[in-house]
Amino acid sequence: MADMPTPRLTAEEFYRRLIAWFDEYGRHDLPWQSPRSAYRVWVSEIMLQQTQVTTVIPYFERFMARFPTLESLALAPQDEVLHLWTGLGYYARARNLHKAAQLALEEHSGELPTTSVEALTALPGIGRSTAGAIIAQSTGQRAAILDGNVKRSLTRLHAIPGWPGKPEVERKLWTLAEYYTPSNRLADFTQAMMDFGATLCKRSKPDCKVCPFNDVCLAYAQGEPQRYPESKPKKALPTRSTIMLLLQDSQGRVWLEQRPPSGLWGGLWSLPQFEKHSELNDWLEMHAVSPKRQPTMPSFHHTFSHFRLEITPQPVSCDRLSEVRESGVWYDVENPRELGLAAPVKALLSQLTPFTLNLTPGRV
Repeated sequence: MADMPTPRLTAEEFYRRLIAWFDEYGRHDLPWQSPRSAYRVWVSEIMLQQTQVTTVIPYFERFMARFPTLESLALAPQDEVLHLWTGLGYYARARNLHKAAQLALEEHSGELPTTSVEALTALPGIGRSTAGAIIAQSTGQRAAILDGNVKRSLTRLHAIPGWPGKPEVERKLWTLAEYYTPSNRLADFTQAMMDFGATLCKRSKPDCKVCPFNDVCLAYAQGEPQRYPESKPKKALPTRSTIMLLLQDSQGRVWLEQRPPSGLWGGLWSLPQFEKHSELNDWLEMHAVSPKRQPTMPSFHHTFSHFRLEITPQPVSCDRLSEVRESGVWYDVENPRELGLAAPVKALLSQLTPFTLNLTPGRV
């Protein structure tokens, strides 16, 4: 316990105050709470990473309608999984979810191994906090969580300096999270910890005056709760450039190619990309029959967590491809296939009438 700051309350008093707040103000009707299972909690927790509850709910409901069980997810083609994830961004989450389901089917008889945090974190895409949330909410076993909401609340309560992503700061927060985690009503306590940070101890404009901990919160006593937690040191986002070939054949279909399994838009379908127009010209000369360039469309930016991508779409029409290419498909915008599409590609295709996926470039 050497890493732990002095607790502001006993664990029993912390639990009493938090649960009293949750019973009155917490969220009790989220779709993954009823029916509650390890599988449903797991899918919701993965979707909720980097994404708000209001955004996740319709995606979760569509996902559950198509994949009601872990086995149905494991046996589905990756394209279908990515298609239902389209728009949520951070697509590595979907690929890891699919892979973890397959491993659970092969190695754990189609069930998530909820016997321990260690067993769950052995699966792709499940970290310590996500594993704790799955165990606590689906089995009632004692397991701590430390998502972004919990980090913010504990950091403010104890006025802990430093960015929570630093190992030494994170160790202190985990020790506090373990200390405050009770042995009863684990599902409610875990949801309460997340709700408290999401709806009351918010990143901006925390509602400190009605907070059940305002008499013991050090950040509130200092008069600057928004000082905590400290932000990650910022680095200027570099900008990269790419040319996207918007190639349509005589039937108006668009040529798409599947990205490699890992890396940028891994496993998704995208337009062919080139660094230079000369490379695009070489590709057209080699593969397209009677290509005709159209005016270049306006460039736009797509922001990733670590860089900004400047995209210049280049429309080209052609009669057909000169040979069969197994690397891609002709995509019929009038009768679109259920493929996982990169967000900027959806945005560009939505400009081709009568295409109906009215989505815009977003953050991945």
